[in-house]
Amino acid sequence: MAQNTQLLTLNNGHKMPMIGLGTLQASDEEIEVAIDAALEAGYRHIDTAPRYRNEKAIGRVLKRWLDSGKVKREELFIVTKLPLTANAPSDVLPIIRKSLADLQLDYVDMFLIHMPFTLMANEDGSIKKDEQGLMIPDLRTNHAATWVEMEKLVANGLAKSIGVSNFDQEQVGRLLKTAKIRPATNQIEHHVYLQQRELVDFCKAEGIAITAYAPLGSRGLAKFTASLGLPRELPDLMDVPEVREIAAAHRKTPAQVLLRWIVDNGIIAIPKSANPERLRQNLDIFDFKLTDEEIAKLVKLDENFRIFDCAWIHGAEGHPEFRFKNKFTN
Repeated sequence: MAQNTQLLTLNNGHKMPMIGLGTLQASDEEIEVAIDAALEAGYRHIDTAPRYRNEKAIGRVLKRWLDSGKVKREELFIVTKLPLTANAPSDVLPIIRKSLADLQLDYVDMFLIHMPFTLMANEDGSIKKDEQGLMIPDLRTNHAATWVEMEKLVANGLAKSIGVSNFDQEQVGRLLKTAKIRPATNQIEHHVYLQQRELVDFCKAEGIAITAYAPLGSRGLAKFTASLGLPRELPDLMDVPEVREIAAAHRKTPAQVLLRWIVDNGIIAIPKSANPERLRQNLDIFDFKLTDEEIAKLVKLDENFRIFDCAWIHGAEGHPEFRFKNKFTN
């Protein structure tokens, strides 16, 4: 089956599918089922990261599809990232080589710096903590130096494009002052409750595409944070009255409305699902159009509400590049 989504041309000429599959918080069994179902539905853009601990499972599914001839490598768009415990210049090459081995690929289509800050790691790769149980920031973070090594990945063919994730406007602007290759994307949390319009407009003006993670919200994160003693009420974006009203008017699901609004703004979205029907629905968003009045209603929903506030990595807020607001930064 051919790809079933629109493409966005990046600043380097490569084309990136505007709807991809997010894979955070998915078990190996769940992710293999989800990737199979997604590829069957027509997804070709898959987003992962070493911190998600699912690259090997994704690699097994990709190898089956590639070996069978059901998909060609050039039809896929695979994204992975440099983890927050290993984003020094010397980490770049070994990290991408490990990811490529796990994914069973020769190159990735996009390689991102996952976080603008760094945490100290133990020998086994886990995050190092102090006597109080706080995660220990690594203050040697140097975006410009790491970016030089990222650029080498493009030159040697290990990554087609490179970018950043969770960078704010100041961090992106600072990187642009020294970068020879401009970031192709900035992957950020973006949905109707957290629209980050100034950052989005700045990146677009600089030719940097925005990729929206948690485009439908992520209520499942509440269970994870509660298990860490950080209970938090998270919104159900699919149950917002304005969203439901617009969905009913178009005979679409609330998720389809939320995704269409994002894509219409020229933003890539990577919703997560393992449900075959919802996977298909999340791709089926190009046969209707939101009215100006409906768009205005969705824009007014912005509450600057960040779901992924990183409170679960308590201690990271001590790093000067940590820019999130959470209960430990107030």
